[in-house]
Amino acid sequence: MKKEIKLFDNPRNVQRVIRAMFAVLAALLIAELFIHKHPHFPFEGAFGFFAVYGFAACALVIFTSKALRFFLKRDEDYYE
Repeated sequence: MKKEIKLFDNPRNVQRVIRAMFAVLAALLIAELFIHKHPHFPFEGAFGFFAVYGFAACALVIFTSKALRFFLKRDEDYYE
């Protein structure tokens, strides 16, 4: 029986996806230079604010979930 090869089994494809993500990120940051913003607060007008804010929010969710796992974790045979 032959194993089916998936898209991300090849490390070269994974590198392509990562490079594409960085290219999109760079394009969006460059585009931000040409977009006129209407910030509600002064710090929202800073270059790259929403990229940093989104990254910080994701990191906070990840670290909070790791901390909650300590309290909510069950044994493997909990339901048996």
